[in-house]
Amino acid sequence: MNILTVILDVVLLLSSLALILLVLLHRGKGGGLSTMFGGGVQSSLSGSSVVEKNLDRLTLFVALVWVIAIIGVGLILKVDSTIRPT
Repeated sequence: MNILTVILDVVLLLSSLALILLVLLHRGKGGGLSTMFGGGVQSSLSGSSVVEKNLDRLTLFVALVWVIAIIGVGLILKVDSTIRPT
């Protein structure tokens, strides 16, 4: 089970970094502190573009991989603790 733990840890690390990067790539959708200082003047007249929709899909996919990796690591830790009690 040691190899599976290392693989899940690497997947968790890479998906965490990818998720951070993907969330930072999203465009702000308004209503924050930036609107108080004139940052909310721009308005999007065209709606969502294809790039934004694909970025949303990719972000959701990476988030799903991250959740699965978290659950996998948790299950391995739980099974490992029942096999070798401390």
